[in-house]
Amino acid sequence: MRYLPLTPADRAEMLGVIGVGSIDDLFADVPAAARKADLFDLPLHAGELEVERELSALAAMNRPAGAGPFFCGAGAYRHHVPATVDHVIQRSEFLTSYTPYQPEIAQGTLQVLFEFQTQVAALTGLEVANASMYDGSTACAEAVMMAQRVTRRKKAVVSGGLHPHYAATTQTIAHAEGMDITRLPAAIDAEAAVIEAIDAETACVVVQTPNVFGVVTDVTKIAEAAHAAGALLIVVTTETVSFGLLKSPGEMGADIAVAEGQSIGNGLNFGGPYVGLFACREKLVRQMPGRLCGETVDAEGRRGFVLTLSTREQHIRREKATSNICTNSGLCALAFTIHLSLLGERGLRELAELNHSKARELRDVLAKVAGVEILTPRFFNEFAIRLKGDAAAVVETLLADGIVAGVPFSRLAPEAGMDDVLLVAATETTTTKDIAAFADALARRIGQ
Repeated sequence: MRYLPLTPADRAEMLGVIGVGSIDDLFADVPAAARKADLFDLPLHAGELEVERELSALAAMNRPAGAGPFFCGAGAYRHHVPATVDHVIQRSEFLTSYTPYQPEIAQGTLQVLFEFQTQVAALTGLEVANASMYDGSTACAEAVMMAQRVTRRKKAVVSGGLHPHYAATTQTIAHAEGMDITRLPAAIDAEAAVIEAIDAETACVVVQTPNVFGVVTDVTKIAEAAHAAGALLIVVTTETVSFGLLKSPGEMGADIAVAEGQSIGNGLNFGGPYVGLFACREKLVRQMPGRLCGETVDAEGRRGFVLTLSTREQHIRREKATSNICTNSGLCALAFTIHLSLLGERGLRELAELNHSKARELRDVLAKVAGVEILTPRFFNEFAIRLKGDAAAVVETLLADGIVAGVPFSRLAPEAGMDDVLLVAATETTTTKDIAAFADALARRIGQ
């Protein structure tokens, strides 16, 4: 089909129907100071070949994570994604299907989402999981608002170990719901500090394990304290592979578990799209946001799949829905399910053990570098180190050696006063050679 833009007459007719005199009238609610009078300084048009050259030159300015030693984590992790994953998700029936607005005729899509939910419930140790969220941070915010609906309280206590971006996202969204977010100061190993902040007005407690500094914490006692006060415990996980080695949130008493699923089946992708995992206790299911796929039988007794409790969403409930999330990150969820199916339970455990082993190797080598202090006492595949001087400056200097050294904590929380703290991660993609190069370059740069 050819693309034919509207003619001036077409536009005038459309404007007349809606009762405005010009296109500018449609933007009357935008403050004049926020409007730009002229066009942006961009080329108006170019040929296809010229556009390809321009975009290729821009892309060449980026460095792929696999181009050399890479130690970034902080909520997004480089893992090996089997070629099978990309092969399967590019099949047309998966790649072109969006979301089940007519669920009864989208049996394939619903079955995939049902399998995804089953996997997430097993990983988190909780009874019910939904058909995915946008990402981990918005899933965290949705969990806090869900706790408000369940408890009818307005206060959320947020650990200082929660990823600052997750905390900021939660504050932004929860503010619109009139919630009071009590956010504790950034702290490396102080998840239990939330217990002191719990009171009779607390709707939920939000903790992260492994936390943003990589610290692994058994939050069982926090769950007990929250429940004693009538509050819910929300456990956040940014590194899904850790579920293969650590206690699940459900085992530790969590009422709601949220996680970023990017680590399984999905590449870094310059920050997205990712896939948010969300699970809860069965008794809370009617307040759970997002879609829920269920298994049933049809009139002839054949196995089938449906959207369960779909009236909660924008399908019918509109402003009374538990959430306004409109998509389920379906393709990313499919990639997650395929990769996890390929791994299986034993494969996930072995992958988790390999990640932890690589992180221990990195810790042991960096600990021998003069001027480096290991800050994280218990970790999975990520930990924090303290450097002499500004961590961000050290990262910039190491780029000259071809090494992406990690994420300065100041980049996540400039106000925290931890400018000398660097977050480093190691996964199965990290080699002994990478670690040695990092340590050697770090020793030279710190010693200058």
